[in-house]
Amino acid sequence: MRILFVGDIVGTPGVEIVKAAVPILRERERLDCIVVNAENASGGSGITPSVYRQLKAAGVDAFTLGDHIYKKFDIADVLTKPTEPICKPANYPAEAPGRDHVIIATASGVSVAVILLMGRTYMRPVDCPFAAIDRVLAALPADVKTILVDVHAEATADKYQLGYYLDGRVSAVLGTHTHVPTADERILPKGTAFQCDVGMTGPYESVLGRRSDRVIQTARTFIPTAFDVATGDVRLAGAIVDIDETTGRATAIRRAMYTLADLKH
Repeated sequence: MRILFVGDIVGTPGVEIVKAAVPILRERERLDCIVVNAENASGGSGITPSVYRQLKAAGVDAFTLGDHIYKKFDIADVLTKPTEPICKPANYPAEAPGRDHVIIATASGVSVAVILLMGRTYMRPVDCPFAAIDRVLAALPADVKTILVDVHAEATADKYQLGYYLDGRVSAVLGTHTHVPTADERILPKGTAFQCDVGMTGPYESVLGRRSDRVIQTARTFIPTAFDVATGDVRLAGAIVDIDETTGRATAIRRAMYTLADLKH
């Protein structure tokens, strides 16, 4: 089977390219499952129920979030519904709204588990990601072999540690949060696909998706400005992973990046 994992969707530009790309790429790349990190989809921070529904209607199968998960707190109503394919970080407190993983079924009936972990270096304090993933994996049904883990972390070391810790236990460990795609995609020794960061889906003529003039002004003067979402050079970034559905082991991984022009050809 083949999964597309889309990195941090930023604002309306990111949402619109995902909506345009999903039906095209599902057919062109023969995708069985599309998972997105949508924590910055609404105004560059958080996600609203409306934007969630738009992306779901466009064909997104499952959603992960990140440290901005509750910036638009009305998403909590969606997070707590057991039928919605969206999860919170598994190493957030039990009291935090949402589920620590989701299981979806592809059109061919294959079950796919999606799990989100937060890093701890240079991030808000969270519970141990190693203990959290051990707990979630132990609770998964035995017939769920295809498992995708989004590691939302600042430090590359956090992502690599979890990649090797989970090698052979999950299908893919793919990083998000830094918004910059890394050229280190590989299959780890025991069969887990890994990429430290799959990149940002949104405007690349920017500082991590925000208007560069606003960000630079604040950096130079310390005067607060609105970090509005930029609009130029919009791209979809992510990773495409091929997985042996009988074993859950990855057989291939490649970086994916598309502009709107790419999608038309």
